[in-house]
Amino acid sequence: MQFRSTRLALAVTAVLTVTALGAGTLATAPAALAAGPVAAPAQKAAGLPVYPEGTDPGGVGASGFLTYFFANDTSRKLLWTPYDGGPRTLLQTPEDGGWAMGAGDVVVTGDANWVYEMRSLTLRNMATPSAPAVGIDLRPLNGTFVSVLGPTSVLAQLAKADGTTELHVVTKDGAATNTRKVTGLPADATEFFGSAVRDGVVLVGYETGPANARTGGRALVDTAAGKATDTYASAEGGRGYGGLQFSDTHVAWYEYEAGTGGIIRSVDRKTGEAKRTVLGPHTAEWYTALVGDRLVYGNPKTPVRDVSLTTGEVHDLLDSGSLALVAGDGTAVVRGARAADGKGLFRIETAQDGTLKAVKTADEAPLPGLAFDQVDVPETVDLDRTGGKVTLAWTLSRPDAYVDVTIKHLATGKAASARVDAPAAGTRFSFTWDGTWAVSPVGVHLPNGAYEVEAVTLGLKGNVGPVVTHAKMNVTRAHNPHDYSDNGSTDLLARDKDGVLWRDDLRDHSADGTTGSARRTKAGWGWEAYPQIEAVGDIAGSDVGDLVAVDGSGVLWHYLGKGDGTFAARQRVGGGWQVYDRITGGSDLDGDGRADLVAVDKAGDLYLYKGTGNASAPYAARKKTGHGWGIYNQITAVGNIAGGAAGDLVARDKDGVLWLYLGKGDGTFAARTKIGGGWNAFSQLVGAGDVDDDGRPDLIAYGAGGTYLYSSTGSYTAPFTRWTTTLYAGEGTAFDNVL
Repeated sequence: MQFRSTRLALAVTAVLTVTALGAGTLATAPAALAAGPVAAPAQKAAGLPVYPEGTDPGGVGASGFLTYFFANDTSRKLLWTPYDGGPRTLLQTPEDGGWAMGAGDVVVTGDANWVYEMRSLTLRNMATPSAPAVGIDLRPLNGTFVSVLGPTSVLAQLAKADGTTELHVVTKDGAATNTRKVTGLPADATEFFGSAVRDGVVLVGYETGPANARTGGRALVDTAAGKATDTYASAEGGRGYGGLQFSDTHVAWYEYEAGTGGIIRSVDRKTGEAKRTVLGPHTAEWYTALVGDRLVYGNPKTPVRDVSLTTGEVHDLLDSGSLALVAGDGTAVVRGARAADGKGLFRIETAQDGTLKAVKTADEAPLPGLAFDQVDVPETVDLDRTGGKVTLAWTLSRPDAYVDVTIKHLATGKAASARVDAPAAGTRFSFTWDGTWAVSPVGVHLPNGAYEVEAVTLGLKGNVGPVVTHAKMNVTRAHNPHDYSDNGSTDLLARDKDGVLWRDDLRDHSADGTTGSARRTKAGWGWEAYPQIEAVGDIAGSDVGDLVAVDGSGVLWHYLGKGDGTFAARQRVGGGWQVYDRITGGSDLDGDGRADLVAVDKAGDLYLYKGTGNASAPYAARKKTGHGWGIYNQITAVGNIAGGAAGDLVARDKDGVLWLYLGKGDGTFAARTKIGGGWNAFSQLVGAGDVDDDGRPDLIAYGAGGTYLYSSTGSYTAPFTRWTTTLYAGEGTAFDNVL
């Protein structure tokens, strides 16, 4: 079953109006079609599906019908309505694309406005709308669409290198695309077009003969055998007009004769008797559909009638009609009206006495009003437990709509937004949010806290809505001591040669598993005043990471993290810190839940400064916990990376060997364990919190040769696995301090 595209619709303005399923429309009633007995009107049925008022028919199937309309953005939308009252399904066509229908309930959409130019196809069996679509790409075959044969197969015209064409059955079998040539057709046949398939048989049209004397041909094709079984001569190809139709008793198609107008050429399949029925001028917008040996016809200004191609007997079927479509079972469906039961779709089928009758199958009426029937937005979501994503959903009263979603962080006003199109089946519009807002080049994670989720829905034609609903949602993530923007992801700080401090917000729950910066912002300037700067985790009880810095005179300053990526004005902690040439913090070394700090003096003694949680006095008096640490030129607090009782340290010696000191939980450490050599390739080792979202803190190593993520394994004998990153690409010497 094919439906006209815009190109086809434009063509018929000058030639002939053509309906779906190749049913050529009559232009004026031929004299032979005289009025006859009027069929008794059918009684109005109850509980019928609604044919949406204001839409146009796009095809009929065994279990439902297709309509189309133009949305506010001028795009064309397809709406599938099942006869059994099930949910409607909105289908999207490719931009400037077309569609066809046949093989029961199969809808094929493609990449060209005219169906016979479609090459990239998507087939959907609307008998089961939720089933996966099947894609068939005819481009590698140099092919174009002819007709749909089933949920996984089409007829296609394939162009050969010598310029000739062949008709093939093309089938998608899993990942493979198989082709089979149709035999029994003229060798020079081309410009193929097709009817709807019925019981494995399809009527195809084509052109043949010399270029200056082209004639047409028609053939019934057995698609299982891949063979033309019966052929018929035609005065013209007629690919642009459609009109192909067949039944158990007849084949018929449209032809155009100069000076006469349109005609219907029909052939009795049993006797071979051909009949020429003059239609006349095309301006009356007639439609036809072949049912058995009778031709259903009409135009918007006449009743719907049928005429016997054998006897010429005529009957009235409906008071009026505007379009006829042929279904895969050989019946026709007419959009029309009858006084007894109003406007709608009527199935034209054969009665017991051999005549045709019209049975109403759908009421033409406005669709139900647009409303939110159900809102599925969780009150609280822990993004670390859900893999960094949360699915939000809204069930609407109808599918021909879209939903604009805005997820706004109430404290900052920052928001994420998305447009949600109709689902493949049903009316549940869902959107999976990854916790980010749109910032180029990748999404930056929004902060934890309270959100308002607004959903606004509009009907696609713009004549329904808007309807608005709001919901509250609280977003949480696990605490990350290296997070300065309260969004769960690690932030790295780096000081450049001018003393400017830059903050890189790393991607959290990266879809491709890579570590990189989502966005870089300036965190401050004037930081060249400090010989030492250290990220120390939350030392003030605010659940946000803090910094400490030692100035040139040995005064230690505390920078309280504000949770928005910036820091409060510095607060003096105390003097005398010039005795230390290395400090590191951020690990809970004694198991009390607060981040501690360790410092190594010039004599190589190690001192522990326990965190107090007090912003004005963040550290208790120092306690000596070791000696001999002067052999190390870098010491880094990395958190609990090895599954011990508390936080751990790693230390690099002058030979570039890295050692692990497993925390014992009392501020002291077990005997060191060798990790490996070659670590002098890095200028900075950073205990960066949980970068890869596996629940364990990690290490980032920065150097001229590149920046790497060392993901912790939980094993003290082999504590790290190395991964490449995109961090600081080309900037391996741009920063003198990374923390």
